[in-house]
Order: sequence, then C-alpha cells, then structure tokens
Amino acid sequence: MNRPYYGWIVVIACFLGSFVVFGLSYSFGVFLEQMATDFERSRGVTTIAFGVQTLLLYVGAVLVGVFVDRLGTRRMLAIGTVVLCLGLLWTSVATTWLTVVLAYGVVTGIGMSIVYVVAYATVPRWFDRRAGFAGGVASAGLGAGMLVVAPAATALIERVGWRSSFLVLAGVVAALLLVATLLIRDEPTTEPIPAGEFAEPRALEARTNGGREDGSEQPSLREQFVDIYAVARSPSFGLVFVGWILVYTTMYIVFVHLVVYASDIGLSRAAGATALAVIGGANAVGRVGIGYVSDYVGRVRVFAGCSILMGVSTLTLPAIETTTALIAFALVFGLAYGGNGALLAPLTSDLFGRENLNAVFGLVSGAFALSGLTAPFLAGVGYDVLGTYTPAFASAGLAAIVGAAAIIAAKRLEGA
Repeated sequence: MNRPYYGWIVVIACFLGSFVVFGLSYSFGVFLEQMATDFERSRGVTTIAFGVQTLLLYVGAVLVGVFVDRLGTRRMLAIGTVVLCLGLLWTSVATTWLTVVLAYGVVTGIGMSIVYVVAYATVPRWFDRRAGFAGGVASAGLGAGMLVVAPAATALIERVGWRSSFLVLAGVVAALLLVATLLIRDEPTTEPIPAGEFAEPRALEARTNGGREDGSEQPSLREQFVDIYAVARSPSFGLVFVGWILVYTTMYIVFVHLVVYASDIGLSRAAGATALAVIGGANAVGRVGIGYVSDYVGRVRVFAGCSILMGVSTLTLPAIETTTALIAFALVFGLAYGGNGALLAPLTSDLFGRENLNAVFGLVSGAFALSGLTAPFLAGVGYDVLGTYTPAFASAGLAAIVGAAAIIAAKRLEGA
C-alpha cells in the first residue's frame, strides 16, 4: 500500500507552528488590561510591547527567510523554539515596563519570526496544484490557536494571574514545537510526488537538489541577495507590500482592542474574549474552505475579495451594541481573514516565483511589521484622546478596501 504523501505531514508541522505563533500573539488583548494596570501605563503605551513584537516578527522574517533557505527548516525551527520559550519565561518575571518590551517584544518576537517563516513558507515547496488548500490547512493553526489560546489565557489569568499564565504557555509551546521540529522537512527531495502536483517536474527536481529552477547550481549568498533585491524593486512587489499594510490594519486593531472595546460598550470582557475565539474558529474554517476554493477560482481574486469583506465588516463595529452583534461581526471577520490569510505564501509564490521563496515571503511580510507597530498604537492613542474607537475602526475599514485594490493591480502587472 502506498504511503501518504509526506507533504501532508509537513502541513501538520506547519499547522502546529502557526498555532503557536498566532495563538500567542493574537491573545495579547486578554493580557492588555492587567498589564496596563500593573505597570501603570495607558492602553496606547501598553500596546507598544505588542507592536515591537510584531515589528521583530516580520522584519526579522527578512533575514530569517535567507537563513532558512540556506540552513534548512528543522535547524531553524529548533532555534526559534528555544528563543521563543526564553522570551515567554523572561516576560513572566519582568519587573519593569522596559523589561516587558525587551522580553515580550524583542526576544519573543525574534523566536516567533523564525517559527512564522518556517510555518508559512514551507508548504508551497511541497505543493503546487493544491497549494491553496494545503496552505489553508497549515495556516488554519492561526485560527485554531485563537480559538484555544485566548479563552485558555483568560481562564488562566483569572486563576493564577498573567505572570504564571506565561509560564504555562511556555511549557505548552515547547511541547508543540518539539513535535513540529521532528516532523518538518525542507522539500520533497526523496519522497514520491503525486502525479500532476507540479506542472514542471524537471524544474522541481533541479530546485530540490540545491539549484535554481532553471537547473543551475545554488547561488552564493551575494547572488541570492541580488535576486531578492530585484524582486523588491518591482512595482508589483511595492503594490503587494502597501496592500498588505492597509488590509491588515483591521486585523491588528481588532485583535488588540476588541476585548477592551467590548467592555467600553457595556459588554463583558468574557464577551470580547469569546468574540476573539469565534474569529479564530471562523478563521480556521475559512482558511481550509476558502483556500480550497481559491485553487479553482483564482488565488489573487479570492484574496482581494476577502480583504474587502474584512474592511466592510470593520466599518460596522461602531454600530455594535449587543453580544449577538459582536459575535456576528467576529464570524464574518474571521471567515474573511481566514480566506486571505490562507493565501499569503501561495500568493507570494504565484506573483514572484518559488525561487528564494522563504526570503521573498519574509521580505514582503515586513508589511505586517509596519501595520502591527502603528495600527494598534494609533487606535489606542485615538481612544486615549477622543474616548472612542470609531475613527480607528472607520479608517482601518476604508484602508483595507484600498489595499485590496492594490493587490488586484499587482496581479495585472505580473499577469498572474
């Protein structure tokens, strides 16, 4: 009997990686109020720790991608696991706000960056025809992480406080990423590949044996940077970069401020945490289901449509008054974010090719760094000054719609 294609085992490993990274990162909102109180900081200032973490996660991905391309996924994933756990442990014993920024923001952010690149950019090396579906399953770990970690962290904080909660999370992270490290592999160099998965098997063979897609040998580090720079200079890359910044302002504002926003409009913190969990569950469903559909409908088209839906749903937030309406928003937003989130790496591959994929994906992911650093902070400052989140929600919703248009323009330039 034929063995299952090992690419699906790689998908499981990547699912665990995305579960850890984004389950942790997007649960920051449930820690926000307690940390702000303990360190006597405003909401805007407290989000700086999250912003620095996001900055390091995605800016670090630029260099991490190069090292993953050259050193291999398993080795880099093991390093990322150690760094991430050290950051969580240090955060749990931090006594000053600066220490929190260094531990949670810098160290944890670097560890997340390594795990993120491996989790997202490895799957397209194993799949072509089913890249949308496989990528959706792998990245569904993000939604599953939100579904599990935010409520679990809320319960932990109520029982043992936010510091001990970070200790528990560090242990869980170490166990999950150990399994992922043992399962992960770089590319299908020895595994039999299902018929029809790759349109150009000769190019795949050359690439998985250490060369370029045209069959030449692996370039030097300098040549690799030249190739990456050429991609980064292209107008289509610029459009994708700006598009991602604009689209994901909605995501970062919602994930960081939704719990406290629920309290502000007279709902409970538990309602806000539940809404985050619903976003996570819907996100996971959207990544698998919409990712599958995108392989047939067109990945760029689906990405843009989901981005527009994220923007429109964010525009409705100021009108929400009940828990039912909040959950309905979370369901729609989660499905839309899951749909475009599943296509991040496949979209990058479709537009810019698989050569240096980890590095190029890491580079364009710098868009998340800018969005994650600025959007939650500005939303927090806006609340501190105006006493309302309405301008932040409205601006983010409109920005996402413009971002979707930029992605469509990039597709037209590349002819993808």
